[in-house]
Amino acid sequence: MSNERLFGRTLRGLAAAAALAATALPATAGGTLDAIKERGVIKVGVGTTPGFFSPDSEGKWQGFFIDYGRALSIAVFNEDGKVEFTNSSPQQRLPALQAGEFDILLSGVTVTINRAFNLGFHFGPTVFYDGQGILARKELGVTTATELDGAVIGVQSGTTGELNIADFFRKSGHEFTPVTIEDTSEFIAALESGRVDAITQDSSDLVGKLQQLKNPDDYVLLPERLSKEPLAPAIKAGDDQWLEIVNWTVYATIQAEEWGITSANVDEFLKSEDPAIQRFLGVDPSLAEAIGFKPDWAYKIIKTVGNYGEIYDRHLTPLGWERGYNDIWTNGGLLYSPPFR
Repeated sequence: MSNERLFGRTLRGLAAAAALAATALPATAGGTLDAIKERGVIKVGVGTTPGFFSPDSEGKWQGFFIDYGRALSIAVFNEDGKVEFTNSSPQQRLPALQAGEFDILLSGVTVTINRAFNLGFHFGPTVFYDGQGILARKELGVTTATELDGAVIGVQSGTTGELNIADFFRKSGHEFTPVTIEDTSEFIAALESGRVDAITQDSSDLVGKLQQLKNPDDYVLLPERLSKEPLAPAIKAGDDQWLEIVNWTVYATIQAEEWGITSANVDEFLKSEDPAIQRFLGVDPSLAEAIGFKPDWAYKIIKTVGNYGEIYDRHLTPLGWERGYNDIWTNGGLLYSPPFR
């Protein structure tokens, strides 16, 4: 067979495959974006952990996840103020999202297969790689979790932590007494009063709680991580359009860091001759127009909230968090953006 005939047959085959894929996998639009625009605000469910999400003295929400809510507002409305944050407990947040009370959860939700398949949620990119830890009273004299045999440990109801801690002690051949605590604000009181010997949550939560204890030096965060806890934005299943807006808003902050684009130097990058950066920042508006965004959507996100590293350094570095897995892939971390093209 000649090269021309082979090339023609290959093109026809690819076209047929593409047509079949388009027929078999139609994009669904669940109307979330239309509802948001009609309402004029994005409804976001959050938690209350310093550094990640917490109101300041004037009631204004601040934190790592809060900045992603602001970034979404820019993507949708081209300004960062059209977002409403509401505190929702771990027990309430997923049912509230399913009921339509929120458009998205930015509350440190762990991605799990059960939540995806059986509970009907979609997840955006992982924005924080976490793991469940244990914060113990230092007077116990323990240095590892395996030394907590027989301890009384506070666990958060309605989270993956209940199963994780039970699995850990079962595998290690030790025993513990769980005390279920529903209100996250009670964790500190339970630990300080001696009601429990230790508490277990995602280590991100424990670092925040350590800052809230009256005498932080009286407690120790044990080195073990009992689980993988990839934290990601969560939305109700059935709306591909809204999911992709969430996805690429997150990816924009990661890609900007990889390119070295910051809130301070983004205007200089408008002069870049790199066609990929021109498309990303809207100097060349073709990409944004093709996906229905304003040409400068990514530029405004970076100019307003910064790249991923800036968001991290602003809210989490002061708490003692090191980047680790939460660094971009070129620095040995796990953060990686697909190409903007």
